[in-house]
Amino acid sequence: VQLQASGGGLVQAGGSLRLSCVFSGRTSNNYAVGWFRQAPGKERELAAAIGRNAGSTTYADSVKGRFTISRDNAKNTVYLQMNSLKPEDTAIYYCAAQFTFSSFTTDTYNYWGNGTLVTVSS
Repeated sequence: VQLQASGGGLVQAGGSLRLSCVFSGRTSNNYAVGWFRQAPGKERELAAAIGRNAGSTTYADSVKGRFTISRDNAKNTVYLQMNSLKPEDTAIYYCAAQFTFSSFTTDTYNYWGNGTLVTVSS
């Protein structure tokens, strides 16, 4: 499976962006998906994750109430809607996927997409 992330860009603080992660090679409905981010000089962290049928989601405390992860398996796409963006959200965002029979999110991801840069100006 290949993952293609897009939707990053430059936005002012308080603004919004929507990231997309498109699957190719396999349909997305058998995969749990996570959006990770890595800021300059910092370790990669999980921002949000979603189970294979969207019944289970997980958010980092730093993004709860501002970010929403969703998926459209008919379009083989997982989204990350980011609202009320802050300068500290500036990072490269990656999507990752893991084949699973479970409906829940996972801690392990074997497939990684490219990164998309999100820059939030103050």
